[in-house]
Amino acid sequence: IVLMGHISIGSDLAPSLAFRLSTAAVTDCVELSINPESGQLLQTRPVYGGNALATFACDCFPQIATVRARAYPPAEADSSRQGEVIAIKAELEPPVARVVEKVSQAAKGIRLEDASVVVAGGRGIGSAEGFKQLEELAVLLNGAIGSTRPPCDNGWISGSSQIGLTGKIIAPELYLAVAISGSSQHTSGCSGSRNIVAINKDPEANIFKVAHYGIVGDWNKVLPAFTARIKELAEGGPETTYRS
Repeated sequence: IVLMGHISIGSDLAPSLAFRLSTAAVTDCVELSINPESGQLLQTRPVYGGNALATFACDCFPQIATVRARAYPPAEADSSRQGEVIAIKAELEPPVARVVEKVSQAAKGIRLEDASVVVAGGRGIGSAEGFKQLEELAVLLNGAIGSTRPPCDNGWISGSSQIGLTGKIIAPELYLAVAISGSSQHTSGCSGSRNIVAINKDPEANIFKVAHYGIVGDWNKVLPAFTARIKELAEGGPETTYRS
């Protein structure tokens, strides 16, 4: 069994390795288990744009899979367990492709993949100014800011903030989707979130089908009120009593 993280390197390396070894690779797994009878690795991953889960078992060996970030909680340190590192000298062929240029992008705040809270906006935000409001809330929640593809294409926010099939796959504890319609390309990148809260003025928006909590309303009215309440709580303001 060969396991890799579902990051850019793992997503490229796993299929290439599977091809070289004439086996198969299952990517973006959210759960792994072993079939006690056959000993096969059972690999569960989202399908149909994140609307369903499918479990795969491969008859070929080795069995290769990439695992989505934050799919499992970190294991506790165990000093009694030690692994052996074996150095292997590899003879590599000259690469066909060559690196022409490396462009470093300065990181600001928490990395999107590592954040436990993500505040993301869609085309409905309307401008780069709108994303500044989302960024303010993200800072208050000690989280990161994300987006769908259109805002990145329009230059409202950096392309490194894109979430979805052609962006980053995340699984935070809280995902706040603001003015996001909820296309399958986007929800595939955030369906692993523990809690999804959606704000959209369209009650029929697809994002409500995957959200755990939803607010139907204009984000320009909902978000400022939500941000103000978070500020009150952060400053030790009056608490709200909820009655069942």
